[in-house]
Amino acid sequence: MKPVGASIIIAALLWFMMFSPWVGLDINFWLLMTISSLTLTTLALFLGGKPRGSLRWTEFALGAAIAVVLWGVFWLGDKCSQLLFDFARPQVDLIYGIKDGSSPTLIGLLLLLIIGPGEEIFWRGYVQRRLSEHFSPNTGFFLATAAYTLIHVASFNFMLTMAAMVCGIAWGGLYRLIPKHFTAIVVSHALWDAAAFVWFPF
Repeated sequence: MKPVGASIIIAALLWFMMFSPWVGLDINFWLLMTISSLTLTTLALFLGGKPRGSLRWTEFALGAAIAVVLWGVFWLGDKCSQLLFDFARPQVDLIYGIKDGSSPTLIGLLLLLIIGPGEEIFWRGYVQRRLSEHFSPNTGFFLATAAYTLIHVASFNFMLTMAAMVCGIAWGGLYRLIPKHFTAIVVSHALWDAAAFVWFPF
C-alpha cells in the first residue's frame, strides 16, 4: 500500500499548488493541471498497470448517458444551492474564473483528452482498484472517494469540494458496481468535464 499512499500524497501536493490561495503560483492553471494529470496518469500506469476496459461503441454511448445524467444532477444542485446559500454563486463563479484568458477550445480539448481520462485512470483505475484489492471493494470505494474529496479542501471553496465529493461518489460508485465498464466511466468523466466547464456551464 505504500506506493498508493505515496501517489495520493503526490496528488494532494499537486492539487494544493493548483488550488490553494496560499501558493499563488504565477503559472497558467491549465498548463499545471495538464502536467499534473499526465504525472498522475504515468504513475498509475507504471505502478498499477493498464486498467481493464473495452473500446466498444456501447461503452462510449453508456459514458455519454452517464455524463448527461450527472450534468442534470449538478444543474439541479446548482439551483438548489443558490436558494440555500448566499455564498454558492460567488464560489461557483470563482471556479469558472479559472477559464479567464484561456481558449475555450483548448480547455475543452485538454479536459476531453488528458485531464478527464487522466483523473479516472489514476483515482478509479489505480487508487480505488488497489485499495479494493487490499481491503475490500466497499472500503476501497470509501477511501478513494474520501481522498479525492479531501485534496480539493485546499481550495477553501466549499462548492468545489462538494462537487468533488459528488463526482467521487458517482464515478467511484460506478466503478464499485460495474468495474468492467471502466471505459464508460472514463468517457463520462471526460464529457462531463467539458460540458460543465466549457459547453454548458452552470
